[in-house]
Formats: sequence, structure tokens, C-alpha cells
Amino acid sequence: MNRFNATAATAVLTIALALTACSPPPLEGVTAYEGATIIPGDGSAPISAGVLVVDHGSISAVGAAGQVEVPAGAARLDVTGKTIMPALIDTHTHVRQTPEALTQDLKQRAYWGVGATLALGTDSADVVAMRDPVMAGAARFFSAGRGITAPEPGRTLSPPFSDPYNIDTPEAGVAAVNEQAALNVDIIKIWVDDRNEQYDKLTPELYGPIIDAAHEKGLAVTAHIHDLSDAKGLLQAGIDSFAHMVRDAVMDEESITLAIQNAGFVQIPNLTGRGVPTDISWLQGVLPDDEFAGIVKGNTVNESAQALFNMQAESLSMLKDAGVTITMGTDGNRAWGAHVEMEDMVATGMTPMEVIVSSTGDAAAFIGADDTGILTSGKSADFLILDGNPLDDITNTRRISSVFLRGEEVDRTVYP
Repeated sequence: MNRFNATAATAVLTIALALTACSPPPLEGVTAYEGATIIPGDGSAPISAGVLVVDHGSISAVGAAGQVEVPAGAARLDVTGKTIMPALIDTHTHVRQTPEALTQDLKQRAYWGVGATLALGTDSADVVAMRDPVMAGAARFFSAGRGITAPEPGRTLSPPFSDPYNIDTPEAGVAAVNEQAALNVDIIKIWVDDRNEQYDKLTPELYGPIIDAAHEKGLAVTAHIHDLSDAKGLLQAGIDSFAHMVRDAVMDEESITLAIQNAGFVQIPNLTGRGVPTDISWLQGVLPDDEFAGIVKGNTVNESAQALFNMQAESLSMLKDAGVTITMGTDGNRAWGAHVEMEDMVATGMTPMEVIVSSTGDAAAFIGADDTGILTSGKSADFLILDGNPLDDITNTRRISSVFLRGEEVDRTVYP
């Protein structure tokens, strides 16, 4: 090497070493997701070309590019063209009752972007105890424990679920509340329904003391309902939530007024099927063949279902216009059901933004998950990266690129 080349090589090496010395070391556990449209989940306007910074499982910053300072050394992921929104929260589900089955239920929900789920009334004490610790790659689990109903032979449940209390005195109802409160359940569930006049149902003399006892324990009460008359009675007794829509009539002015007067009242629509064929191709190849075949069989025109759905849609529109809080819930144990329910909610006249808030921020507040549901500094990093914007079409919630729970990416290479 001649003298000139040696000098040049030394200069290049010196510059390279200087640049290396100036580069910050990698910042372990900190990642910035840059360029996506961000939907915060609280009803505020979406952020275009946004930046979401995750620091060891928590959100440390959210905002528009240029307004968020990305820490030196943070990993940077370009997600331009995608949409980020909070993980979904399902406020009305039922889960299986063994550790292995429950784990699978919660991991399947995480696969579909559900970050938390509230099981309403069919859980044993052993299952309630499985809420902690939170499992990696799985939705968080909240529970009402065992629900309460009048003596109902028809509600003896098959082994996947736990039977509810069957009570016929106020004292028995209060005792059931106290027993569940001792387990630190998240809410109390009651059924007020005669199942097409098959059974006696909880009367005001029975459900009133249950609601009062729960409130004394600091617990809200949600009710399975069917009839408008029962809805009015429960609202007068101070019920906190309905786990279904009224299904025998359109809600009237009196019932809407009672709902408004119940401070903090929450309606979980859990809408019945629309009775029209819908696109189910997004489930094919993911669900087991026999399960998908059952969905195909039911994906038909059903005029009676259409009439029932339209009645509920009218009531839900009235509740929404009155300012009543609405949260998304699916009933049953369909891990993917949140996406169908959200589409149905939009079909009632709710906007995609209203449905997203119902399925994230408002749902989190309802189940008491104060650290999730909204993409803002200090919250858990529970979010979806989507290949489409659900504000344009709510079914874009199904176009999942990635799911992150507590900052860790959920494995979606194989369906749990």
C-alpha cells in the first residue's frame, strides 16, 4: 500500500470509529412503531402518520410524527400504511372450566385480537382463581363467578360450564352474593327470564336484595334479560348493566329515561344474528373444518331473525342517542365473535368509531381494566396492527397483521 492509500484508509477508519462512538447503544425493550394511522380508542380523532412508543410492555408515548421523541437506541418499526388500534375487549363471554381448556380459550381470543374478556356467570371458584397470573400470549380473564337465577332445571349446564345458583328467597340471593364477593369476582351476574314461560323467574323481591347486597360489596350487577317489563323493574332497582338487549319489544320512553337516570348504566347489546348471509371467508382455513362447516350452514336468510334484529337495532339507537354507554359483548365462547358483533353493531346505525370505543376504551372501563383499552402514555401496550382502517370499514378489524399484548407479539403462525 502506498503512502496515499494508507493515509486514506486510516482516515476512513477514524471516521468509522467516530461514528460508531456517536451511535447510541441499542435500548433493550423499547420499540417505536412509526407511520401508521393510530386510533386511540377514546373517541378522539385518529392520528395520521403516528408514532407509538412501547417501553418494556407499557406505552410511553403516542402522537404524530415530529411530536413524539423516539428514545435514542430504540428499535424502530416502519408500519406506514397500516392502522394501530387498541386490542379488543369482550364484556360478555363464557369460557370452559379446566385449566387446559381455559388456556386455549384465552389464547384463541388473543389470536383474534381480543386482549381481555369478561365471563358472565358460569365459572367455578377454581376458574375464578385462574385470573392471575396473566398468561403470556393470552387474553386477560375477568369473571363474574357463578351467576344467580330462580330455580331453573333447564339451566343445569353441561360439564364445560359451572351451574348458577338457583335461589327462591332473598336470603339465598344475598348469601350467593357474599360467597362470590369473597372470591373477589369482578361483577355479579343474574338471569331474569322465564324461558318462554317454562320457569318462574327472579322477581323484584328476589333481585332487589341481590343488587343492594352487591352494591354494598362494591360490585356492579349485570342482568340477562328478555322482556321490557323486567328491564324496567331492574332499572328501578338500580341494575348496573344489561347483558342483552330487550327482545320482546322496542324499548319505550320510560325505559330509556330509567336507563339515563341510572348513573353509569351500561348496555351490552349482544345482538342476535341479522338473518342475512355475510362474508365468512376470513374464518376459512383458520377454524377447524367441522366448526367452519357449521358456520356455513347457518349463514342463510332468516326473516324472523331479521325482524328480531331490527327491533333491537331500534332500541340500541335510542339508547345511543340518549348517551347511554354501550360495550361490546358476544356471549358464548366464540373467540372470533367480537369481529362479527362489531359488524352487527355498525349495522344498527352506530358509526365505526362508536363501535371501536365500545369495544376498547368503554369496555375496559366497564370491566375495571384501568390499564388498557386506550392507546395513551402509561397504559399497557395491548394493540393491533391492521392491514386496513376499520373507520373506513369495520370488517377491517379482521385484517390483522400483528397482535401485541403487554408489549409482546402474539404468535399467530398457528391457531391455538
